[in-house]
Amino acid sequence: MRDAKERDVFEYALLRVVPRVERGEQINAGVVVYCQARSFVEARVHLDEARLLALDPAADVAGVRAALRAVEGVCAGGDRAGQAACDDAGRRFRWLIAPRSTVVQPGPVHTGLTLDPRGEPERLLDLLVR
Repeated sequence: MRDAKERDVFEYALLRVVPRVERGEQINAGVVVYCQARSFVEARVHLDEARLLALDPAADVAGVRAALRAVEGVCAGGDRAGQAACDDAGRRFRWLIAPRSTVVQPGPVHTGLTLDPRGEPERLLDLLVR
């Protein structure tokens, strides 16, 4: 039985939008959080459209939003997760942090300790994205 005050290790990665790869400019647009002890993975996103368009007035805002929604869907599992639907939380997290897009990119993975893994996505979104 777990002690209610026992902290769990969690991992997280920022989701970055790089509208013009050749310029290297980016904005943080979300966070993916994984806690192995709780079999928990969740993404929270917040796209600041004005900041994105300041970096690239021709940015495909709808495409970026779709890519960010897809990350949320993979975390949620089930039908929204596509090929990852049957994968456990850890495999879905590892799949999401693997680079595959030039526009929406995961940042490096960081770790921490938490009493509330389910509260970390919103806390990190407020701290690092908004």
